[in-house]
Amino acid sequence: QVQLVESGGGLVQAGGSLRLSCAASGSIFSITAMRWYRQAPGKQRELAAAITSGGSTYYADSVKGRFTIARDNAKNTVYLLMNSLKPEDTAVYYCNADVRSYEYITRSYWGQGTQVTVSS
Repeated sequence: QVQLVESGGGLVQAGGSLRLSCAASGSIFSITAMRWYRQAPGKQRELAAAITSGGSTYYADSVKGRFTIARDNAKNTVYLLMNSLKPEDTAVYYCNADVRSYEYITRSYWGQGTQVTVSS
């Protein structure tokens, strides 16, 4: 089994910064894509950023230029550095990873979510 544990959420004023971390542990042969989703109250979960094992990245238009996704493959950890935060960034942020087991089966796993609140 695989666990994803997020940390780094909290309350910050508009214009501030936060760094989220998500560490994967368990029976892991490799991890391909790692992603950060977010879900604001009353809205659907949306993909904020993603990164492949080779380092290629994707950003939603709403966060482009303000958020940076990075990963440490040796630590099976993905980060999300969020700068110039806005009240509309308030959401629960979820880590997601595509993990290949030693049996070469790939499954998608989710973290428990971490709350980010940006005050105006």
